[in-house]
Amino acid sequence: MYQYDEYDQRIVDERVAQFRDQTQRYLAGELGEDEFRPLRLQNGLYIQRYAPMLRIAVPYGNLRADQMRMLGHIARTYDRGYGHFTTRQNLQFNWPRLEDVPEILAKLATVQMHAIQTSGNCIRNVTSDPFAGVAADEDIDPRPWCEIVRQWSTFHPEFAYLPRKFKIAVNGAKEDRAVIQVHDIGLDLKRDAEGRIGFRVLVGGGLGRTPIIGEEISPFVPWQDILSYCEAILRVYNLNGRRDNAYKARIKILVKALGIDAFRSQVEAEFAHLKGGPATLTVDEVHRVADHFVDPSYETLPASDAGYTDQLAANKAFAAWARRNVRAHKQPGYASVVLSLKKTGIAPGDITADQFDSVAVLADAFGFGEVRVTHEQNLVLADVKQSDLFAVWEAARDAGLATPNIGLLTDIIACPGGDFCALANAKSIPIANAIQARFDDLDYLHDIGEIEINISGCMNACGHHHVGHIGVLGVDKNGQEWYQVSIGGDQGNDTALGKVIGPSFAADEMPDVISSLIETYTANRHDDERFIDTVRRVGADPFKTRVYADREARKQAHV
Repeated sequence: MYQYDEYDQRIVDERVAQFRDQTQRYLAGELGEDEFRPLRLQNGLYIQRYAPMLRIAVPYGNLRADQMRMLGHIARTYDRGYGHFTTRQNLQFNWPRLEDVPEILAKLATVQMHAIQTSGNCIRNVTSDPFAGVAADEDIDPRPWCEIVRQWSTFHPEFAYLPRKFKIAVNGAKEDRAVIQVHDIGLDLKRDAEGRIGFRVLVGGGLGRTPIIGEEISPFVPWQDILSYCEAILRVYNLNGRRDNAYKARIKILVKALGIDAFRSQVEAEFAHLKGGPATLTVDEVHRVADHFVDPSYETLPASDAGYTDQLAANKAFAAWARRNVRAHKQPGYASVVLSLKKTGIAPGDITADQFDSVAVLADAFGFGEVRVTHEQNLVLADVKQSDLFAVWEAARDAGLATPNIGLLTDIIACPGGDFCALANAKSIPIANAIQARFDDLDYLHDIGEIEINISGCMNACGHHHVGHIGVLGVDKNGQEWYQVSIGGDQGNDTALGKVIGPSFAADEMPDVISSLIETYTANRHDDERFIDTVRRVGADPFKTRVYADREARKQAHV
């Protein structure tokens, strides 16, 4: 992992001191609300429905064990004993006291963490593949490039006040686990015919009120020029992006309005001025960063561990967990483990202070002291010996982190919703919990197979409902909470936006709606066909017909 140098640490420490002074002046009445608001947002501090919320940056989803312990300490000392991992691979504390936030930031700085650029109209946290560096299908490790982008974008003076927030994702594998097609800029690492490294660049993706899949603006930008090319994109956006309407201020609106060809022409013209300039990367600069991302000290092991194989045969519960929560590794004898934060009855993505500590212990004992955060709001131990998997499972089970549901129906993505967020139209967490409770049968979950349910409490789409196989959006109808359902969304290489099946549903109807969708799927599927594949093959009509017919039957039975 990347380690701060003296400059990184000085920047973070100075920011903590500045915000401590700003907060003290605000609490003393020397700064008004309008003056303090941009200052707190620059430090990741929101005022939510009931309390402040502090969003902490987790660059490209990578954490160390000591950082996990610090997060557990903060949760226990300054919050209500838990935190929440988001779809942006960040962490949120939902109940800190305003007067404690400077001290929380000071604690974070001691373990090389901060909340810089987790809010505001700037370049946000760079996200990537949680299996970077270990995935069997990886072509190029994206982590050094993520770090280069992070350093370039942090406090970039030209892009501190963009028309709207800006998100960049980087992928280096055949399978896109970073969902680059729904980001403002998506960077896909490639090699050209001569083997030279560069980036396929996508632009103008995003979800929210106007969901749009990004378009290719360049098939290949050499690595030396990637920062200059991103800078050209941002300059065109900064100059032409709308500032008169927050709903139309994202770069996706500009790209759509101009058309990708016209937008590309402007970017290429700007790039002509920037190419070869100060942002041009050198071999030495790339090596300076890449040297922090060398492989750990792997042991030479057989491809398959006999003890692990025996335990799979002897223990049904362990085998069920391994089937869903263990992934192949590029190194023989190793595997990656996904720790599920989707236990039934717990808000998706939530983690307690004790679980922070438990994960840190697991990381130190079995994972070279490293933890990853997934887009799906789970955690990963990237480097575990196969011979240690049974011990990891036992410890994770004791900590409540071993639910064998990764990729299954109860592995739900959900934003905090109306329980916390002041922007939400409806609650997300109770809907997720109700669906999980309805399908809390592991045998049935495995029979249903892989399916993704994403829930958002409002059109901002923090739960990424547009790209869920089943998407659920909270809406307000005359002051009441209702839920709009879409199907057919997908993320990854085949990213697609779901389509709404019809009128919205009351909260207590949602488990029945999901049941109707699943029953339609199982009645129509071919062997080994996933839910999304069946939807693509038969279309939405059979699902829509069944859902609303079942709804009418329930109403008549109730009457």
